[in-house]
Amino acid sequence: MKRFQDYLNRTTEAAPLATFRILFGTIMFVSLVRFVSKGWVKTLYIEPKFFFSYYGLEWIKPLGNFTYLIFLVCALSCVLITIGYRYRIAIILFFISFTYIELMDKTTYLNHYYFISAIAFILLFLPANVYYAMDARLKPELAFQKIPAWCIDCLKLMLGIVYFYAGLAKINSDWLYKAMPLQLWLKPQYDLPVLGFLFQQEWMPLVFSWAGMLYDLAIPFLLLYRKTRFIAFVLVVVFHSLTRILFPIGMFPFIMIGATLVFFKAKSHHKALQYLSIIFKINKTRFDNGKARFTTTLNGAAIRIKILICFFVLQLLFPLRYLLYPGALFWTEEGFRFSWRVMLMEKAGYTQFIVKDAVTGNSFYIDNSEFLTPFQEKQMAFQPDFIVEFARFIHDYYKQKGIHDPIVSVESFVTLNGRPSRIFINPTVNLAKEKDSFLPKHWIIPFEDESKGL
Repeated sequence: MKRFQDYLNRTTEAAPLATFRILFGTIMFVSLVRFVSKGWVKTLYIEPKFFFSYYGLEWIKPLGNFTYLIFLVCALSCVLITIGYRYRIAIILFFISFTYIELMDKTTYLNHYYFISAIAFILLFLPANVYYAMDARLKPELAFQKIPAWCIDCLKLMLGIVYFYAGLAKINSDWLYKAMPLQLWLKPQYDLPVLGFLFQQEWMPLVFSWAGMLYDLAIPFLLLYRKTRFIAFVLVVVFHSLTRILFPIGMFPFIMIGATLVFFKAKSHHKALQYLSIIFKINKTRFDNGKARFTTTLNGAAIRIKILICFFVLQLLFPLRYLLYPGALFWTEEGFRFSWRVMLMEKAGYTQFIVKDAVTGNSFYIDNSEFLTPFQEKQMAFQPDFIVEFARFIHDYYKQKGIHDPIVSVESFVTLNGRPSRIFINPTVNLAKEKDSFLPKHWIIPFEDESKGL
């Protein structure tokens, strides 16, 4: 306990946290502007007639045209975070608004949205406005050149968890022995200079699969070790640049490259801030006051630290919840989300809903496109919780149309990582009577193929 207390009071330069705050705010502002400018708010959150909800969070829905207001609040909070003005209010607004956006429709789930919310949650408890920030400039009593070392280590730990669990997830037979789904993704990239030719070679997807697994497992430790840090950062830039070229994953590569800079010593961050000061004519020396802010001087320090400890315990355990479920994870997807399983499978499906009148026995097929956008229909076709949620919606819809207690069943077939399409959902089950929950879904047909791994 004494060692732990000594660690909590160990200080370090605040410059890395300041640059992290600036980069985080800037990249997120650009991401939000890009999202709105491409018209995705309208196509994803306003035009659809139906939205898929997360279990227990069904009350979080888009707000029609007022959804733009949520994006506006989120973007403005990014500006305030970047300059460090009213930081506490800004980071709270960002966390709430961005997480609300993330949870409005399950169809748009992405690992890096979850990562951003996790980072924003951590930043709620860090003094990111005590150095090189408007708050520190306007209120000198808030200005500190040094902060508790754990404030920087929290961000390093979060990045390490993301990488390491992503690496563990790649230790599976499809990824390492069959090079799936990279076999399916790389070969169509034949028109890329140099790489296009290499991607046609049978061995190249296998090389990429093993390299990706080793990279994710090793990179946190290579970044922590001073002698390998620069080489590790080069690998980070190369890796994420390649993923940006090969796959449509938006701003995620820039987020990860920018976040990785937190591993570098304060000297590098001071140089970067000095260059920034020259460009924007900021007097950096006013922040270099030599003052140290100790954990014991932080308001509610004990509570903050306890909350963060619980948060990181959750981050370490939550990705392992899939072990509580039977069946193949990639098939059932029970415990798949929020576990840093990034781009590990190519899955597609065909799901046709059948409504039967329990009284007359008459039945008919549903045109999914009457209720869902093409993107929603694509995602729904192979994800069990989407299927049961939509089935219950169909039940309620046709019950209002006058059909007494409609029976809803499906003809569902799914292909996983290049395998032949096979039946996915038990066609004899009335899904209108099933409810989504954290319990195993008995109506998923078991996966009868070999797929081993973590």
